[in-house]
Amino acid sequence: MVVASQRHAQDAPTFEEYAASAWPRLYRTAYLLAGSHADAEDLAQQTLVQAFRTWDKVSRADHPAAYLRRMMTNLYISGRRPKSRRFELLTDTPPEPRTGGSGHEDRLELWPHVASLPPRQRAVIVLRYYEQLSEREIAETLDCSTGNVKSTAHRALKALRAAIGSHAHEGEEA
Repeated sequence: MVVASQRHAQDAPTFEEYAASAWPRLYRTAYLLAGSHADAEDLAQQTLVQAFRTWDKVSRADHPAAYLRRMMTNLYISGRRPKSRRFELLTDTPPEPRTGGSGHEDRLELWPHVASLPPRQRAVIVLRYYEQLSEREIAETLDCSTGNVKSTAHRALKALRAAIGSHAHEGEEA
């Protein structure tokens, strides 16, 4: 048993190696949560700083990527709790758009509405539809029940449908 744990420790990547390989996905998720490149870089960097501080624990996790995703989502939600209302300019296009798939234009049209959701609803939508996580994985990431994920997703989708519906009616009136 000692030999196996020693072997695992030797095979585990260093923090620097892991951070370099994880950065693209971490940044992409941070951008989808934060909505701007500067905020995404800050969020991804804060997540890596926190991961560095607890690297022994992170590197021993069964799924380090899931561990970091949870760290980042918690940092995003806790940092977005309303201290005061402030105006943010959000971009209307996510990074690394997929080419060639159907629905690309729909995603671009939908993005400003996703960006306007409250932090927890936005996190659920990003994790479910952009990161393709299951409800159980989202619940683990957000440290809540799957029922909470379902109700949050329901409210978010209802808000998105309403926003898209009102946006469509505005276009008809013009």
